Amino acid sequence: MSKTAIITADDFGVSRQVNEAVEQAHREGILTVTSLMVTGTAAADAVARARANPILGVGLHVALAETPPALPPKQIPDLVDEHGAFRIESLPVALALVARPAVRRQLEAEIEAQFALFAATGLQLDHVNTHKHMHLHPVIAAILIKVGLRHGMKALRAPVEQRALLAEPVSGFDIAKPFARRVQRTARAAGVKVPDRTFGLAWSGAMHAERLRGILETLPEGVNEIYLHPATGHYPLSAPTYQYEAELAALTDPAARAIVAERGITLARFADL
Repeated sequence: MSKTAIITADDFGVSRQVNEAVEQAHREGILTVTSLMVTGTAAADAVARARANPILGVGLHVALAETPPALPPKQIPDLVDEHGAFRIESLPVALALVARPAVRRQLEAEIEAQFALFAATGLQLDHVNTHKHMHLHPVIAAILIKVGLRHGMKALRAPVEQRALLAEPVSGFDIAKPFARRVQRTARAAGVKVPDRTFGLAWSGAMHAERLRGILETLPEGVNEIYLHPATGHYPLSAPTYQYEAELAALTDPAARAIVAERGITLARFADL
C-alpha cells in the first residue's frame, strides 16, 4: 500500500485571517483541501479565493455552533436560543434530537440549507465534515449522511486518531474514538469514502511544525487526513489558546515538504481517492 496524506484546513470562510492563511498554505505549502463555513462572515471572500485556486479541494464544514444558522431562527426554534444563536451543544437539545422527531426535522432542514448554500457557490464538493466534530452525535451523523447523499457527498471525516503514532505522549482517554469509528463504519456502509485515520484531534489548535513533521515521518500506509486551523492572526471567533500562526508556519515549513518527498507520501484531495 502507498502512503496518502490529505492535508486539511478547517474554518475557511469564518474570517479573512483564516482565508488568507488557507490560500498561503496551499500556494506555498502542503495544504491540499479546506472546509468552508458557508455562514461565516468571510464566506464570499473564501469562495473568491477558492475560484482563484482551482486545485484546492473545498468541502463543506457544516457549522451547528458559533456561526449563524443558514435558516431564520423561527424555522428552527428548538435549535437556537432567544438571540437566534445555536444551542445544539446543550444537553437538553442533544437529548431532544433523540426523543423528538420535530427537532430532528429542524436539524435536517438546517443541514439541507447549508448544503444548498455550498451548491450555490458553484464549487465542487470535495468532502464534508462538521465544526467541533458535532456529527459524532449519532443522530446528527445519520441526518448528515442522509442529506449529504442527496447532495452528492462522496467523502466524510471520521476523526479516528491513532494516538500511539504521535511523537509526544497524549494523556487521557480518547472519548471521541468509539463515536468516530461508528461514523466511519456507517459512512462506508452508505458508500461514502472515509480516511483510514485522522490526525489533529489531540493537538487541535497546537499542530506546530515539529508535531506535523513527526506525523509525516511516521505516517502509516493507507489514507490519512491531517487537519489544522491556520490563520494569519486572531479574529472575533478565534479560540484564545489556538496557535493559528504556528499552524500556518507548520503548513509552509520546507522541512515538511522535504519529508513528504523523502517518504514517498502522496498529497491528495478527497476527490482524488
